[in-house]
Amino acid sequence: MSPRRRRPAATRRPPVRRRTRRTRRRQQANDRLIGLIAATVVALALAAAVVNWLLAHWWILIAIGVFAALAGGGWLRQKQQRAQWETVRTRGLRYALTQLDALHHARFEDAVRELMRRDGCQDAVRVGGGGDLGADVKATDPYGRRWVIQCKHRRAGLSGSAVGTPDFQVLNGTARQVHSADIAVIVTNGRVTAPAIAFAKQQRLHVVDRQTLGAWAAGSRPLWELLRAVPPPRKPTPLS
Repeated sequence: MSPRRRRPAATRRPPVRRRTRRTRRRQQANDRLIGLIAATVVALALAAAVVNWLLAHWWILIAIGVFAALAGGGWLRQKQQRAQWETVRTRGLRYALTQLDALHHARFEDAVRELMRRDGCQDAVRVGGGGDLGADVKATDPYGRRWVIQCKHRRAGLSGSAVGTPDFQVLNGTARQVHSADIAVIVTNGRVTAPAIAFAKQQRLHVVDRQTLGAWAAGSRPLWELLRAVPPPRKPTPLS
């Protein structure tokens, strides 16, 4: 009998699963690379399109620059004004209500004038007296707004006679028409009647009663931050 022939040893092949995993990973890496390249190309194309459009519409760039400059200038101006106010406030004038109660009515008008100057109204002036036509103090605030103030001092404070509607009617008839007021105010260290408050609200007049006066005189904030619904700032003035 002839000897049996030995079959050659079979060549081992790598498992199909390993090759599949490697292929899949390589494919995923290629896909990510392709996606990144495509996104980069699209971004560059969009950037080029935007640049070309802006170059064709150059006036938009100028408008944006002007708007940014105005916005930045307004923000800087407000910051400077607030810093000036803080400087004034820290070294500024303060009154207690008891001090204001003890003043003569003319000195009370002087105190209101000085408080307006403390707040940055450099042109604040007392004009009270005979024929003042409803204006005891006039001033222009740092925002360009014209203030006309009627002072009503009560020696007895809250125990004195209340400020009534007729006082506001006088102010309403002259503050804007005669004195060109943007903000018309009655300041008192006493009381204000409910009908007078209602009339003031209806006619866009402002009331600084004893409580508001106390906060203002103590130096907490400038008067325009203590009142509601004051007109917006005017254009900058030499006082701004």
